[in-house]
Amino acid sequence: MSEPTTEPITDVPARAERREWTALGVLCLPLLMVSMDVSVLFFAVPHIAESLDPTATQVLWIFDVYGFVLAGLLLTMGGVADRIGRRRLLLLGAVAFAAASVLAAYAPSAEWLIAARALLGVGGATLMPSTLALVRNLFADGAERAKAVGIWSAVMAGGVGIGPVISGLLLEHFWWGSVFLINVPIMIALLLVAPFLLPESRSRSSRVDLLSSVLSLLAILPVVHVLKSIATRGWSSTMLPYAVLGGLSAVTFVRRQSRIGSPMVDLTLFARRGFGGSIVVQVIGMFGVMGNAVLMTQYLQSVLGYSALQAALWSLLPSVAVGAAAPTAAALSGRVGRPVVMASGFVLAATGFVAIRLADVHSSIWPALLCAALIAMGLVSVATLVTEYAIGVAPASRAGSVSGLVETAGELGGALGMAVLGSVLAAVYTSHVADLLPADLASGARSAASETLGGAVVASADLGGAQGAAVLEAARTAYVDGLHAASLVAAAILLVGAVVALATMPHSQSVVESERVASRL
Repeated sequence: MSEPTTEPITDVPARAERREWTALGVLCLPLLMVSMDVSVLFFAVPHIAESLDPTATQVLWIFDVYGFVLAGLLLTMGGVADRIGRRRLLLLGAVAFAAASVLAAYAPSAEWLIAARALLGVGGATLMPSTLALVRNLFADGAERAKAVGIWSAVMAGGVGIGPVISGLLLEHFWWGSVFLINVPIMIALLLVAPFLLPESRSRSSRVDLLSSVLSLLAILPVVHVLKSIATRGWSSTMLPYAVLGGLSAVTFVRRQSRIGSPMVDLTLFARRGFGGSIVVQVIGMFGVMGNAVLMTQYLQSVLGYSALQAALWSLLPSVAVGAAAPTAAALSGRVGRPVVMASGFVLAATGFVAIRLADVHSSIWPALLCAALIAMGLVSVATLVTEYAIGVAPASRAGSVSGLVETAGELGGALGMAVLGSVLAAVYTSHVADLLPADLASGARSAASETLGGAVVASADLGGAQGAAVLEAARTAYVDGLHAASLVAAAILLVGAVVALATMPHSQSVVESERVASRL
C-alpha cells in the first residue's frame, strides 16, 4: 500500500495520468451506492410492509433515519478522515456499508431494519467526504480537478435518480432485501482495488473534538427533523423545542470552533474570497434540486397517472442532458469566469421552474421533462463549480472537513427545499381544492380530498362514477395550481442564488489561483 502523501507546493501542478482517472472511477462506485440509498426504498415500502408489518411511524423512520444520520455525521466524519486518513476511512466505511446492507436485507423486524438503515447512514457519512477529499488530493491541476468534481457531482445526482429505477427492476424479480444487497459486491470491489489505486493522505495536526461532534449532531439533526416535518405535516408548536435546540447548538458549535486549536470547521476559511458565498450557493442549489424532486414526482404519478416505475424511467431522460452539463460548465468557467457560469446555471434552472406553468392537468409528459432537464442542467453546473471551488481553495490538510461541510450544506439545502416548496404547494392546494370539489360531496370524502392529492385519489376510487371523477379532476387542478405557485417561489430563490454567485465569488482567475496557492502553504 502506498504511504501517506502531502501536496507539494509547486508553481505548475502535476497533471493527472491514467492512474488518477481510474482512481476517480473507483471513487464514484461508493458514491453512487450512497446516493442511491436515499431513494432506493421508493418502491420497496409496500413489500416491506407486507413482510415486516411496520407501524406508520416505523415506516417514516425506515425512510428518514438514513438521511438523518447521514446529514448529522458528515461534518464529524470529514474531520475523522483528515485525522486518520481519507483512504483508511473510505475502506472502513465500505466495510460498514456492506455489513449494514446485509443486516438490512435480512431484517426480521421493522426495528431491525430501522437500526440497519441508521448504520447505513453511518457508513454513508464516512464514504461521501472521503471520496471528495481524495478527489481533492488526486487532482492538483485546477482544470482537471474541476472536470473530476463535475463527474463526482453528476454521479451523486444520478444516483438519487437511478435508485428508484434499480429498486423497481429488482423487485420485479427478487424480494425486497435485494435493494440493499446490490451494495455488497460494489463495496467488495472497492475494498479489493482501492488500496492499490488510491494514495493515502491525512493531516497529522488534525484532532477530532468529541464535544464539537456532539454539538454538530445537536445542531443538524433537529433542524433537518423540523424541515422534513414541515414538508409533510406543516408547522406545529411541537417542533419549537427542536428548532430551539438546533439553533442554540449551532451557536455554541460556532463559538467553540473559534476558540479551540483544531476546529472541526476552520472559520478562518470564511475569510477567503468566495468561500462563504460558495456554502450559501450550495444550500440554494440543493434547495432547487430536492424541491424539484418533490414537485415533479407526485405530478408525474398522481396528476399524469404514470406508475412509480414508469415515472422513474421517464425521469432518467433529463440525465442525458445532465451528463453534458457538468464538463461543459467546467470548460466555460475557464473562459468567462466561474461566477458568470454559476449565475447562468441558476438562471437556466429558474427558467425551467417558470416554464413548469406549461405543464397542466391534461398535458403530455414532455413539458415536464423539458423543464426538469433545464433545472437539472443548471443546478448540476452550479454544484460542480461550487464544490470544486470550495475544496480547491481549502488547504489539502482540511480536505475531509471541508468536504463534510459542503455536503452538510447540501443536505440542509435539500431539506429546506422540500419544506418550503412542499409547504407552498400544500397551502395553495388546500385553499383551491375547497372551491373545486362537488358541493354535494360527503364530509368524509371532502375531508380526505381537502388534505392531500393522495387522499383525493383514494376518495375518488372509493366514490367511483362521475362524482369520483369530479373529485379527482378538482384535486389534480388544485395540485397543479400549487405546483405553479411553488415553482415561482423556487425560481425567485434561484435568482437570489445567481446574485450571490456574482457578488461573492471571485471573477478573476488570478484571485482564484492565489487562494489555491495560499491553501497549499
